[in-house]
Amino acid sequence: MQTSLPPPSAPLEALIRRDRVLVFAGVIAVTAIAWAYTIYVAQTSADMGASMTMSMGNMRSWSGVDFCLMFVMWAVMMVAMMVPSAAPMLLIFATVNRRRKAESRPYVSTGVFLSGYLIVWTAFAAVATLGNWGLHQASLLTSMMGESSSGYLGGGLLLTAGIFQWSRLKYVCLTNCRSPLGFLMSDWKDGVGGALKMGLSHGKYCLGCCWVLMALLFVLGIMNLVWIAALAAFVLAEKVVPAGEKVSKATGLLLVAWGAWAVLNAAF
Repeated sequence: MQTSLPPPSAPLEALIRRDRVLVFAGVIAVTAIAWAYTIYVAQTSADMGASMTMSMGNMRSWSGVDFCLMFVMWAVMMVAMMVPSAAPMLLIFATVNRRRKAESRPYVSTGVFLSGYLIVWTAFAAVATLGNWGLHQASLLTSMMGESSSGYLGGGLLLTAGIFQWSRLKYVCLTNCRSPLGFLMSDWKDGVGGALKMGLSHGKYCLGCCWVLMALLFVLGIMNLVWIAALAAFVLAEKVVPAGEKVSKATGLLLVAWGAWAVLNAAF
């Protein structure tokens, strides 16, 4: 269902500016809380690096508490990394909603849309936690929150990420992420359920665009704050800078070269 924007008016534009400020402040607050928790977990894991819990975690199996805490860590980290890149979509969603309200059409909180988006990344966090557990059980991580201990695994993930940056799926998903207004105009759905479905749909495009980049944390270090911040910045740049698609493809070449070097280094 398509939606349209009515002619702007001064009072309406003032309300829209207020909505943008509120949405932007909300994004900053959610992101700041998520980053604070991520930094806390990273520092805690570093402090415990020599303990039985964190160092060479292959020495013991995960408990149920370990699994739950790791899932929470992944879920919060995804919020910290991905919500900033969703900000343009959230701002436009709030603008369109305000103008629809001015037409006496259904109005939905932007938080509903964001909830759908976060459901998708929470599902990814669950899959990532399972992967984390599997690699740990196979002794392929240096620690529970460390990086890959296998040059072949690390090189393979880097090669996969580099090739994916040139794939058709990457292009389609990135195009939808880079065109928030186009997405809303063509995929608009009324009501709370519609907003949730749109959030889920946008989240799926975002996941399709970025999942393999998130998987690189198994190579770079699950709790390596420098790489977490770098990946978050890169994801944002892909979506908002004018040459985002070219940056994506150039990065793909670098990842392939890095992956090939890692595999060769492991072999020889």
